Amino acid sequence: MSKDKPNKIRYDCSRCPGYCCTYPRIEVKGSDVKRLAKHFGIPKKEAERRFTRLYEPGERILRHRKDDVFDSICRFFDTEERRCTVYPARPQVCRDYPNGPRCGYYEFLKFERKHQDDPDFVPSA
Repeated sequence: MSKDKPNKIRYDCSRCPGYCCTYPRIEVKGSDVKRLAKHFGIPKKEAERRFTRLYEPGERILRHRKDDVFDSICRFFDTEERRCTVYPARPQVCRDYPNGPRCGYYEFLKFERKHQDDPDFVPSA
């Protein structure tokens, strides 16, 4: 029996409804705003104004919008397709998540889908 490599990715974001995108504070840095501005072809200041808000001095976060599954979700999340609409331009914190080969949300989702005998089951609050 062979063991998986320790750093092999063991989750599939395309099968998840976007749990991590519901975090109320998705921090963005200047380089993230610059990347989003380039993606949309707008000035950095405009991207900062339209897509982010100041949470506290020194911390800028992505704006949210209403979501039917979770109360609110990242403004760039397509709530019909359950996918990120700016994936190539997503902030670094999103690129780094979940900081390892496993995602707890995905593990939970796989477990629930198996036990509910429903490959599309989405637990909600």
